[in-house]
Amino acid sequence: MSLDRIASYEDWRCRARARLPRMLFDYIDGGSFDEVTLARNARDLAAVEVQQRVLRDMSAVETATILAGQRVAMPLALAPVGFAGMYAARGEAQAARAARVSGVPFCLSTLGVCSIEEVAETGAAPWFQLYMTKDRMFMADLMARAAAAGCPVLVFTVDLPMPGPRYRDWRSGMSAQHNLIGRMRQALDGMTHPRWVADLYGRGRPHRFGNLSAVLPSSASFADAWDWVRANFDRSVTWRDLDFIRRHWNGPIVIKGILHPEDAHEAVGWGADAIVVSNHGGRQLDGVRSSVAALPAIVDAVGGRTEILLDGGVRSGLDILRARTLGASGVLMGRAWAFALAAAGQAGVARLLSTTRSELEAAMVLAGRSNLEGVVRDKTETSI
Repeated sequence: MSLDRIASYEDWRCRARARLPRMLFDYIDGGSFDEVTLARNARDLAAVEVQQRVLRDMSAVETATILAGQRVAMPLALAPVGFAGMYAARGEAQAARAARVSGVPFCLSTLGVCSIEEVAETGAAPWFQLYMTKDRMFMADLMARAAAAGCPVLVFTVDLPMPGPRYRDWRSGMSAQHNLIGRMRQALDGMTHPRWVADLYGRGRPHRFGNLSAVLPSSASFADAWDWVRANFDRSVTWRDLDFIRRHWNGPIVIKGILHPEDAHEAVGWGADAIVVSNHGGRQLDGVRSSVAALPAIVDAVGGRTEILLDGGVRSGLDILRARTLGASGVLMGRAWAFALAAAGQAGVARLLSTTRSELEAAMVLAGRSNLEGVVRDKTETSI
């Protein structure tokens, strides 16, 4: 299927599934435990009703707005996705270039294959996503590197004191013990995807977590990196520990991983410049509410005191409008761009973003909304 015939999220997902080894596809596609929350995110967002209005002058439609202090072409940012440099050669850099051309932010994961510096060299410094680890000096060094590279926003993820159990990752070998048989199975899986092998091993090296260079030697394997991550995620962190972040970062700070109104209050009281309503894409604690189901109560609790973004289940431009009608300023999109990257690299991500903006514009025209500033939460016009 040529790129101009790809129309939807499911098209990108199917193309990525054919191109990637099973282990990598399942890592993107899967969630924790029985993946109940993963399914809820998309299902509940798709169920949000948007009011259609007619006979309004829709000759000029403006999708641009402000997110985290930045002017953006549409209220969307590419969410942090770990391991993206294994879906396509230098994947984070490819996605960042597509995002820059499309006029939206790209958020680089701490666990990206490409380093902060490499992604910044694409021409637009990324937003940078950070976890709280036991090694505070490492965190301080990462924030200093991000500031030196010109990263405008820090996205601090708070909903991962430890990785949630993911059955698909265990079955595929992603999180299982790295024994000889497991490595042989992974190698065989890779060899059955020759285009991926040629791309990743022909022009995608080095294959290591670029942002972990200060704590891991250059010879470290991905297994070594995962061992470090598991050992260093900090379960003891509390809201008081966020003062450490503020001391080492002078720019806007976005708190990602809020699902409860009381936690939203805490984030606002601490001084978050924005919060992301998110359950980590259904990848951590299964059985919790979908992000969009949690959104209205958090909007009511925050009361306009900080910017609110939605993460989880976003698959189209129509989903962006749905989130706006429930009170979100914008959205983060994760799996969709990871699949597009795996399917066709930078061109795939660019195509996805172009389609998403066209979908948003069409949805706005059909809903009688000429600009996003007029799309505000109206409890009489939307439902979940």
